[in-house]
Amino acid sequence: MRKKGLFSKMVATYILIISISFVIIAAFLSFWFEEYFFEQRKSQLLTEAQIVSNAAVQYLYGNTPLAKTNDILEYISNYADIDIILFDRYGYAYAVSNEEHKKLVGQQILSKDLERLRKGELIERNNIVDKLFDESVHTYEVPIFYRGGFQGVVVMNTDINEIGEPLKRVYEIIWFSAVFAIFTSGFIIYYFSQKILIKPLAKINSAADKIAKGEVNRRVDIKSNDEIGELARAFNSMADSLEEVENNRRAFISNVSHELRSPIISIKGFIGGILDGIIPKEKENYYLSVAYEEIQRLTRLINDLLDLSAVEAGKFSLNIQEHDINEIIRLSTIKFGAVIRSKKINVDVWLEDKEVYVLADKDKIIQVMTNLIDNAIKYVEQGGNIEIRTKIRGQKVLVSVFNDGPNISKEDEKHVWDRFYKGDKSRTSKMSTGLGLSIVRRIINQHNEDIWFENKESKGVKFVFSLKRAPR
Repeated sequence: MRKKGLFSKMVATYILIISISFVIIAAFLSFWFEEYFFEQRKSQLLTEAQIVSNAAVQYLYGNTPLAKTNDILEYISNYADIDIILFDRYGYAYAVSNEEHKKLVGQQILSKDLERLRKGELIERNNIVDKLFDESVHTYEVPIFYRGGFQGVVVMNTDINEIGEPLKRVYEIIWFSAVFAIFTSGFIIYYFSQKILIKPLAKINSAADKIAKGEVNRRVDIKSNDEIGELARAFNSMADSLEEVENNRRAFISNVSHELRSPIISIKGFIGGILDGIIPKEKENYYLSVAYEEIQRLTRLINDLLDLSAVEAGKFSLNIQEHDINEIIRLSTIKFGAVIRSKKINVDVWLEDKEVYVLADKDKIIQVMTNLIDNAIKYVEQGGNIEIRTKIRGQKVLVSVFNDGPNISKEDEKHVWDRFYKGDKSRTSKMSTGLGLSIVRRIINQHNEDIWFENKESKGVKFVFSLKRAPR
């Protein structure tokens, strides 16, 4: 079964609404015009009736002959396209406008309506079959009064067909206009819906389909200041993010592959050489120790990857409690005692108070301090200096780790927090996985705190992160 598209549903809905609206308007106009037509005709006929009444009074009081009255009736009849009959106060016809109705003269016809007419009531009958004319007529019976007395009646009859023709013509114009407006509106809706909504959505849909198939460089070119334009811009922004994610994913896979391949090739070569007897017996222990170091490197890499994956997936559940940050710094620094002594590094630790309590996950902050101190040791020169400080700033505690090694270059600044990035590859290729600072940043962000670095003017780099101070 074929699905109905948004376009067909929308156009059908709009056309239905417009059709109903125009039908209602056309019906209203038809009824309104009919009422208006009859009101206007009634006003006209009452004016004509007044002229006929004056002529009738003049005849009844002997001021004019009957022939002149008949002439007036005939003239008004031809002018207004009506049949006129004059009746006296007793309902007897005495003058007619149409020669064919001469037979009615002298007959008492209006006896049943006289009571109402004497009271000054205007009688109107619409679409009745008059026995006098054997056809459907519209009739007005207008009483004649003179000097306060009832003098007779003017009866004006109009053939319904004569009235219906102009009404029919007006109805045709109204309903033809409504049908024309509906078709025109439907065409306009179709055209502009295609141009404004459907075609842009089709472009976005096509681009989304291409992106889903791996073409992450696809974009939509829609320039408008409406909601569709906003949707296109949001879509392009999403596509940019997806392309960046895809590029990062490819770079990540490439970096992981490279980092894993190098130690594996070394381990395979050393062990293969020992098994094949290429390496002398007296050198076996040396090459086994080298292979062991490569295995340690692999272990660090895998552990860092697992930590980074857990942090990014939100699987690191923080155990936030009150901890003394000074004690955490002491524990983290002690771990590097042997390395510090071997490189003859001067380590100064400046703690603001004896105890500074923060709200943090102790294990994770130890990992942060370990990575930052490890990073400082890697970049500091032989006999260089490392400085660790804590400062209280309102409700925050700032922890900084400084080393007087080389500054981070402008080119490297934007990559410091990237995974697998190593600023000085010759110095860190064997010691670092390139994941430490990336893990540090994500752990601090999980604490809803900030971390940044500062290049010193002469030389040296300081990493600073904040923690929330415990309410003691």
